[in-house]
Amino acid sequence: MLHLQLPTDPRWVNIAEMNIGDILVDHAYCEQKAASSCISLIVNFHDFGDLVDTLTPVVAEEWSHFERVMDQLRKRGIPFDKPRKDEYVIKLSQFVKKGGSKVQQLTEYLLMNALIEARSCERFKLLSKELKDEELKKFYYELMVSEAGHYVNFIELARKYQDADKVNARWKEWLEYEAEVIKNLEIRGDRMH
Repeated sequence: MLHLQLPTDPRWVNIAEMNIGDILVDHAYCEQKAASSCISLIVNFHDFGDLVDTLTPVVAEEWSHFERVMDQLRKRGIPFDKPRKDEYVIKLSQFVKKGGSKVQQLTEYLLMNALIEARSCERFKLLSKELKDEELKKFYYELMVSEAGHYVNFIELARKYQDADKVNARWKEWLEYEAEVIKNLEIRGDRMH
């Protein structure tokens, strides 16, 4: 369903489990950025009514995920630390085509967001299957289902506003690029991506 071209290195989940505090802190910031990204899309593309209607509840859901991650941090006595540079998202943002029509710009951002949600969904699935902590396994399973829905929202919106063949061709390029990004990123236990 996610169409990711390169799966996460299986070593990541074991490294993540050994550094679960860092993963949870980074995850909290990922949820905050996901909510902020949806708000930016709503503000910058306010004249696309279906986009506003679709993404408004996603903002609330992403923020509720942030709150849930914060609860997990509090339960475990893990301090909420400063944000870390998200090399994955920085690399993806470099692939966004600049210029073009407003619809073309919107498509780029929708596809980038879809890809981030897809990779998050895949990582949450790994955590939900591999972690020893039963509460976190259940937590990540629930979030995996939610992220899959967000991924679908972004792809469907892109296909609504742009010719589906063009979207599919560009999506293929995004998937190939993301696989290269994943291949070249260091496996780290303090990053969700």
